[in-house]
Amino acid sequence: MATGTLTAHKSNRIGKKLMLAFGRWWSITALVISLAMLATAWSFQLFAHLNPCHLCLKQRDIYWIAVGVSLVASVWALFTGAKGPPRVFSFVLFAIFLTGTALAFFHAGVELKWWRGPESCTASGAEISLDQMAAFLAGAASSAPMCDVAQWRMFGLSMAGYNAIISALLAVLSLLASMRFKSKYRSTRSY
Repeated sequence: MATGTLTAHKSNRIGKKLMLAFGRWWSITALVISLAMLATAWSFQLFAHLNPCHLCLKQRDIYWIAVGVSLVASVWALFTGAKGPPRVFSFVLFAIFLTGTALAFFHAGVELKWWRGPESCTASGAEISLDQMAAFLAGAASSAPMCDVAQWRMFGLSMAGYNAIISALLAVLSLLASMRFKSKYRSTRSY
C-alpha cells in the first residue's frame, strides 16, 4: 500500500472515530451550550439591565426544552451504560434548535421591521422599573419591553440575530449527531 493511501486511510479512520465520539457525547455538549445560552441571557438581564420582551422569553423557552431533552438523554446513557444516547435524542434536539432558529430569525426580522410582530409586544412600551412594578401591584397600568426594538446590537446584529446564528449551528450539529456513523472495522464472528 502506498504511503499516501495509508495516510488517507488513517485520517479517514480518525475522522470517523471523531464523528462517532461527537455523536455519543452531543447530548452533554448540547446541555452545556444550552445552559450557557440561558446564563448569557440572564446576565444581560441582570447586569446590563436589558429586560426581555415576549419573543425573547419564548427563545429562552427553546433552550429550557433543549436542557430537558439533553439532560434526559445524558442521564439515560449514564445509567444504562450505553456508549451514548440513542440517535433519536439528537434528532429531537435538531427539531428543537431548528424551531429556535425560526423563532430567533422571526424576532430579528421584527426588530429590523421586515415584518410585523405580535400586537402584544409591538404596540407601545418602555422598560419596567421596580417603582413601576410596585405601582402595577397597586393597580396602575404598566407596559413590557417592545419586541420590535433591539435593546442591544454588536456589529449590526441584535441578540435575536446572534441567537438565530447559534441556534442554526446547534441544529446542524444535532442533525450530524443524529446520523451517527458506525465503524466498519467491527469484529466479525461466525457462529
